[in-house]
Amino acid sequence: MTTQPQKECPESHRISYKREDLNLLIYLSGEFGLKNLTAFRNDIKREISRQKLSSVTIDFSEVCYLDSAAALTLVQIEKDTLAQNIPCRLVNLNDEAKGIFSVIHEDALDHLPFKPEKTHEGLIHKIGQTSSYLAHDFVNFITFIGELVVAILYIIRHPKILRWKDVLFYIQRAGVDGLPIVALIGLLMGLIMAFMSYLQFKQFGANIYVPALVSFAMIKELGPLMTAILVAGRSGSAFAAEIGTMVVNEEVDALHTMGFDPISFLAVPKVLATVIVVPILTIYADLSGILGGMIIGVTSLDLTVTTYVTQSLKTIHVFDIVTSLIKAAVFAGLISAIGCQRGFQVRSGAQDVGKFTTSAVVAAIFLIVVADSIFAIMLYYMNKSNILSI
Repeated sequence: MTTQPQKECPESHRISYKREDLNLLIYLSGEFGLKNLTAFRNDIKREISRQKLSSVTIDFSEVCYLDSAAALTLVQIEKDTLAQNIPCRLVNLNDEAKGIFSVIHEDALDHLPFKPEKTHEGLIHKIGQTSSYLAHDFVNFITFIGELVVAILYIIRHPKILRWKDVLFYIQRAGVDGLPIVALIGLLMGLIMAFMSYLQFKQFGANIYVPALVSFAMIKELGPLMTAILVAGRSGSAFAAEIGTMVVNEEVDALHTMGFDPISFLAVPKVLATVIVVPILTIYADLSGILGGMIIGVTSLDLTVTTYVTQSLKTIHVFDIVTSLIKAAVFAGLISAIGCQRGFQVRSGAQDVGKFTTSAVVAAIFLIVVADSIFAIMLYYMNKSNILSI
């Protein structure tokens, strides 16, 4: 904001000083702006610093031009002087000067800039900072899981408050709309595994074991894992972006104002829909993978369809299918929960939406791998202890 001179104004500026005991009077006259800012700032600061003073008064009665840069500099001089316990007053301001000073937010001068200065931090500092961030993020996620469980338990007791139309809508978006890509990836995975295993087994004349390998790998690990990763990329990111955009548009605040619980209103339908559809998608992925292996078996391994199906059924047990679906349901809960939690973490702007959408996908995939590792260890020791006999 810059004022225009109302009368003829000299291009130069002039500063005069008058000492009265321990009081310093500074008389400004002429034009004060960006072009002479450095000169008058250094002049005033030098004069104040070389004297022992009890107060400073800056007189603006002869100032005919003042822009916002000069005003900001004078405000900073005033604050620096007060920091030395020397009161400073700005007097005889005309209306235009008062208008300029009125739009200066003095507290903002003490705030750090939005873009921090580059600092050279050591490796240990960065490791500690990252560890602290991860620990804080883990606590936030556990807290959100607790709130989500409480909301689900409340809905179980009061099922009428659940928005079933939203549940069906997300079942379609996460399940029906995702079926083609899941089936295609499953088919390609089956083709690849069958072909690569055939290249190794043919050296020993063990082509008959290819159906068992493909079926076992798809049902035990690759089916639920691959489906969960695809759903994380499709639906987990969509959940985070949707809720994050609502936060930016203050729609979540509006829900609070109207007395709705945002977690029950927004997160629970998404979580329930995902937990329902991901096990179903996993079954389709398993069947597609077995079908892909069958194509290679029939066309390249000289196996009949009956032989391939028979060998596959010999390998597959009921417990393998059950654990596969349980894993898929757990993965679905993690994907939808982390997606919603990241969405609620958005605070402002499209940049935040993009940041937390990306974070939702990365965190979901990480949690899927961790959960899958835990399942693998648990099932191994349960089998070792003969707990599982199905």
